[in-house]
Amino acid sequence: MTKERNAGRVPGERVAAPFGGYRLRALTLAVALTGAGAVSPALAENEPALEPEQAEATETGVMLDTVTITGRGERIRDIPGSAHHLDRQELDRHGYTDPARILRTVPGVNAMEEEGHGQFPHISMRGVAPERNSRISVMEDGVLAGAPAPYAAPAAYYFPPIGRMDSVEVQKGSSAIKHGPYTVGGSLNMISTPIPPERMGRIRHERGERNSERTHAWVGSTEGQIGLLVETFTESSDGFKKLDFPLSGKNSDKPNNPVPDTGFDRDNHVFKLGWTSDPSAQLHQQVELKYSEDERSIRDTYLGLTEDDYRDSPFRRYAGSQLDEINTDNELMQLRHSIDFTPETRLTSTIYRSDTVRNWYKLHEVWDGDRLDGSGDPDFESISTILQSPGDFQGDMDWIRGRDSVDPDARGNVRANNREYMARGIQFRVDHLFDAFGWAHELEVGLRYHEDEEDRLQWQDSFAMENGMMVVDEEEEPGETTNRLSQADALAAHVQNTMRQGPWTLTAGVRYEDITQRRRDWDGPGRSSGNLDRDRDNDERVWIPGIGAVYDLDDHWSVLAGYHRGFAPAGNNPDSKAERSDAFEAGFRYGDRFTESEVIAFYNDYSNINIQCTAVGGGCGGSDIGDVVSAGEVKIYGLEASWHHDLGLARDWDYSVPVRLGYTLTESEFQQDIGSTAPNQWANADKGDSIPEVPQHQLNLGIGLARDAWSLDLNANYVSEEQAFADPDLRDLKIDSRWLLDASARYQLLDDVRLTARVENLTDKEYIAHHRPAGVRPGAPRTAWAGIQVDF
Repeated sequence: MTKERNAGRVPGERVAAPFGGYRLRALTLAVALTGAGAVSPALAENEPALEPEQAEATETGVMLDTVTITGRGERIRDIPGSAHHLDRQELDRHGYTDPARILRTVPGVNAMEEEGHGQFPHISMRGVAPERNSRISVMEDGVLAGAPAPYAAPAAYYFPPIGRMDSVEVQKGSSAIKHGPYTVGGSLNMISTPIPPERMGRIRHERGERNSERTHAWVGSTEGQIGLLVETFTESSDGFKKLDFPLSGKNSDKPNNPVPDTGFDRDNHVFKLGWTSDPSAQLHQQVELKYSEDERSIRDTYLGLTEDDYRDSPFRRYAGSQLDEINTDNELMQLRHSIDFTPETRLTSTIYRSDTVRNWYKLHEVWDGDRLDGSGDPDFESISTILQSPGDFQGDMDWIRGRDSVDPDARGNVRANNREYMARGIQFRVDHLFDAFGWAHELEVGLRYHEDEEDRLQWQDSFAMENGMMVVDEEEEPGETTNRLSQADALAAHVQNTMRQGPWTLTAGVRYEDITQRRRDWDGPGRSSGNLDRDRDNDERVWIPGIGAVYDLDDHWSVLAGYHRGFAPAGNNPDSKAERSDAFEAGFRYGDRFTESEVIAFYNDYSNINIQCTAVGGGCGGSDIGDVVSAGEVKIYGLEASWHHDLGLARDWDYSVPVRLGYTLTESEFQQDIGSTAPNQWANADKGDSIPEVPQHQLNLGIGLARDAWSLDLNANYVSEEQAFADPDLRDLKIDSRWLLDASARYQLLDDVRLTARVENLTDKEYIAHHRPAGVRPGAPRTAWAGIQVDF
C-alpha cells in the first residue's frame, strides 16, 4: 500500500473545541462592532492623528506602537525589570540567522543547540528548562507564534525564521506578565520587516561553506493610504555531518527518502498589505494584513554518537539514521486594526491563525535480534537508552552502525512523528494616557481568546540492516502507533498601569488566565467511539500579579526592583499541577551618550516546577509524550550584567570602537529527591542537585572597529560546563565548556551596495553541544561566509 508521508499531511478528524467556539464567535462580533463604531462620525474628535507604528509622544506620556513589547530605546530605561531590544543595526553586525547565536548576547538567556544550524533552538530564561522554548512566551509582532500550539503543545519543532526579522526584544521580570501564559522565564518578541513609508527594497545574498546559501529580499512601498510589502527568506546547506552509508536518493520509493547530504532547505515568504486613514480624518486608523508561509526539509536525526565515536569522528552519522528527515509546513495570518480615539487613547485589535503540518520520520528504537520481553516478544530499546550505555547494547549498536556482524533478525523501528497543529485567536489592547493624583499614567488593558490543538496520527515501520542499508520489513498504517488529539482554549486578560512622578516610575499589573485543555486517545487507526481509549480534560484559573519600581538617582543612574508570580499551565492531565513561583529582582542601570549598562540580581522560588515529557527528552518514565510532570520545589537565583560602551566616540576618535559585555550567573537547587518517574534529563535527581543543561556561567564579549565605509567585529562567547543528566548513573555525561569566536567584516562599496564576510567558530572548536535526544551531538564546525547587500 502507498502512504502519503511527505510533510505528514494525513487528515485526522477535527473535534470541536471544548467550548464549541462560542467565546470566539462573541469576540468576533465584538471586533465587528468595534470596527463599526470606529468609523462612526459620532465618535470623532478634532484631534491630530498620530503617526503609525512608532512610539508617539503626547503631553501625558508615550503611546507605544502596536507590535513592540518593550517600547524600544529610551522606554527600556523605565521598565522595572530586564529588557533588551536588538535593532536592525545590531542584528546586521554579524548577520546571524541562528537564534542561539543572536540570543546569547542577551544576559539571562540560555540557548541550547541541537542540530547545529539553528533550526531547532532550545531557549530558556533565568534557569527554566530549555525544552524547545516551552517555558517562555515566543511572539511575532506581539502575537503568540513561536509554537504551533502554545497551550496544547508548547514544546514543538517550529520557530519563526529569526533571520528575516527587523528587530528582536527580550523581556523578563514583573512587567512581562502581560505576555503570558508563560511568566516563569520571560518573553521573546520578534518584529517583522515593516511596510516602508516610500518605495524601497533590499536584497542580501550570502554563500558559505558546504554549499550553504542564504537570501533575504524584500520590496515595499506606501502610495497614499495603501502600503505593500513582499518579502522572501531562503536558506539551505548540505550539512556538516557525514553518513556512514549515504543513499543516492533513488534506493527507495518512499517520499521521504533522503538525499545524500545532512543539511536542510528552508523557504519563507511574507506578504503585507496596509491601509492608513487619510491625514484629514477625524480618527486615525490603520489596518494591516500579514500572511506568511514557511516550508522546511531538514535531513537531521535524533540519533547522536557514543562518546568514543565522537572523539574519533565528531561529525559522523550512523547508518541507522540514513532515512531520518523532518518536513514542516507553516502558514500564518494576522489581521491588525488600530484606531486612535484621541491622542491619548488607542484600541488595537488583532485576529490571527496559524496552521502547521510536520512529520519527522526517524529511528526510534532497536532490537538486537535476541532480547525478549516477559511475553516472549522482541524487546525493543529506545535509542536514547542505547546511546547512554552503549556497552550494554552491543547488538543494537551493531545494527545502528550498519556493521556486517549485525544479527539478521535485528530490526530498527523508524517512527513517523506525524502531527498537525492549529492556533487561532482574537486579542485586544487598549492604551490610555492620563494624569491623576499628581502622577502621569500609562494604562494598558488587554484581552485575548485563544484556541489551539495538536493532532497526532503516527505510525512506525520496521527495517532490517543489510550491508549498511536499511531494508523495509513491515509497515504500519497511520494512527497505529499514536492516534491522539490535544486541544486547548484560553481566555486571558491583563491590566497594567505605569505611573510616573518625578524620579519615580511604578508599574503594577495583574494577569488572569482561564484555561481548558482536553486530550482524546484512540486505540489504532480511525476515530470512533468504538476505539476511544482515553478522554481527559483539565481546567485552570489563575491570577498572576506583578509590581515593580524604578527610581532615577540622577540623569544617568537608576535603581529598580520588582516582584511577580511565575506561572506555566499544567497541561491536560487533571492530576498535574501548574508551575508556580515567586520571582524577585533588583538592580541598577547607567546610561549616557556613549554607555549603557545594567546589573540585575534575580531570585525565583518555585513551589512547583514542571517539565514536559518529550521525545527529544529521551525518556518519559511512566508518562506519555506531551505530559507535564511536576518536580516539586526548586530555587533558582543569579545575576545578569551588561555593559555597552563606544570607546572611540567617547574619546572623540575618528573611528568608532563599540565594546559589548554580557554576563549571566545562574545557580539552581532541587529541594527534594526526584524519582525515576520524572521524564527527560531530570530523572533521579537528588536533593541539592542543580538543574541539568543550565550553565552556571555565560559570558559574551564583543568589540568592533568602524570608520567611513568599513567595519570589523569580533565576538567571543563562553559557556561553562553543564551536567547533561541529573541521574547519578549518568553524571559522567557532560556538555562541554567552550569559547566560540566569530568575526565579521562589512565594506560599503557604493552608496547602496555593501560587501559582507564573516567566519563562525573562527578557531574551529570541536565541542559537545548536547546529549539529547539520543547520544552526543556536536556543535557546528568553522564556517566562512561571503555576501553582498543591495539597497534600492
